[in-house]
Amino acid sequence: MSGATAVKKQTMNVPLLDLKAQFVSIEDEVRAAMDSVLETQRFILGPQVSDLENEIAAYSHCAHAVGVSSGTDALLLALMALGVGRGDEVITTPYSFFATAGVVSRLGARPVFCDIDPLTYNLAPEAVDAFISEGCESRGGKLINRATQGEVKVLMPVHLFGQTAEMSVLGDLAAAHGLQVVEDAAQAIGSEYAGGKRAGSMGDIGCFSFFPSKNLGAFGDGGMCTTNDAELAERMRILRVHGSKPKYYHALVGGNFRLDELQAAVLRVKLRYLDQWTEGRQRNAAHYTQALADAGLGEAVQTPHRCEGYRHIYNQYVIRVSQRDALQASLKEASIGTEVYYPVSLHAQECFADLGYAQGDFPHSSSAAAQTLALPVYPELTEAQLDYVVDAIAGFHH
Repeated sequence: MSGATAVKKQTMNVPLLDLKAQFVSIEDEVRAAMDSVLETQRFILGPQVSDLENEIAAYSHCAHAVGVSSGTDALLLALMALGVGRGDEVITTPYSFFATAGVVSRLGARPVFCDIDPLTYNLAPEAVDAFISEGCESRGGKLINRATQGEVKVLMPVHLFGQTAEMSVLGDLAAAHGLQVVEDAAQAIGSEYAGGKRAGSMGDIGCFSFFPSKNLGAFGDGGMCTTNDAELAERMRILRVHGSKPKYYHALVGGNFRLDELQAAVLRVKLRYLDQWTEGRQRNAAHYTQALADAGLGEAVQTPHRCEGYRHIYNQYVIRVSQRDALQASLKEASIGTEVYYPVSLHAQECFADLGYAQGDFPHSSSAAAQTLALPVYPELTEAQLDYVVDAIAGFHH
C-alpha cells in the first residue's frame, strides 16, 4: 500500500493555525478586558496602550516601547524617526515579507539587498560586509553606494521565523560604518540572541507585529516599536500622531500610526501566556525534528537550524525539501495546512524591477523561496496531529 493511500484511509484535519483553540482557553479574560475598555469608552492611546507599552518594553529588555497600528507601520515609523528619506539607502534581506522593503520604497529610499545564510535564512553578515567593502566608500563620514551615489543610512536585519539574526557581527559592521540599526522583529517577540539579548533590544529601534497569526497576535492589526533611546522614543510618539505636539501644533510631518485600546487590552491578556505558548511551540518543533529523523528523512527533509545559545520561538517551523510544491499538494490532500514563506524573493518582485537586480543575484534567497515550507506548529496541536503530519511527509518521500 502506498503512503498516499494510507494517508487517505486515516485522514485527520491539521490546520496551519487554529486561533479558535487558543481563544477557548482565554475567552473569559479577553472578554473581561474588552468590557473594561467599553466601560471607559476610551479607544485611542489610553491606559491599556500605555500599560502594554511598559509590559512589552520590560519583556523585550528595552527602556521604551511605542504602540503602533501594525508591524508595517512600526517599520515605517522607525525609518521616519531615523530620518530616512528620498535618495537614502537601507541594507536588508531579499527573503522576507514584503513590508520589509516596501516601507523603504514608500519613503522614497532604496532597499539594498544582501543574501541570506542558507541555514538560518537570516541576513548573512558576510554578504553585508562584502557589499560595503566592495560596493561602497566613505565620504565625509557618510557611507556612499558607488553604483547609485546614494547614502546608505540603515542596516535592517530580519529575525526570520522566530530566530534572531547574527546581531553581534551585524552590529559591529553597522557601528564601523556609521549605520543605524532597525530590527525587523515582526516574527520574533521573546526570541533571544546568544547571551540572552532579546529581539528588539539590540538595534536603535526594534519593530514588532501583532498580526493575528503571530505568536502574540491581536484581534486585528497592531504593532510596537522598542528602543533604549529616550529621544527616539519621544520622536516616534510624536510622529505616530501626525507629528503633533502639543495637539494641533506640528513641528514634524508624521502619520496616523496609533495602536487602539481594544487591541492593547487583548494583547495584555495574551502576553501573560506568551512564554507558555512559546514552550509549546518549542516542544512541537523538537517533536517534529526528532520524528522526521526517526522516519529516515534526514537527507530528504532539512529541518530548522537552531543556533546554539539562541532562544528560537518558532513563529514558523520551516522545512526545506527539493519537491516543495508537490509535497505541499500532497499534504493538502491529507487535510494538512501549510504555507510558503516566501515564494518570490523581494529582488525578483515586479515592483522592484527598477532596482536593477537580476534573477540570480541572491542564490541562497532564491533557493529558499523555491524549497521551503512551513508546517503547523502552534501550541495546541496534539501529539497525534504532529505524528500524522510526519507520517504524511514520510509517505510522500517513501
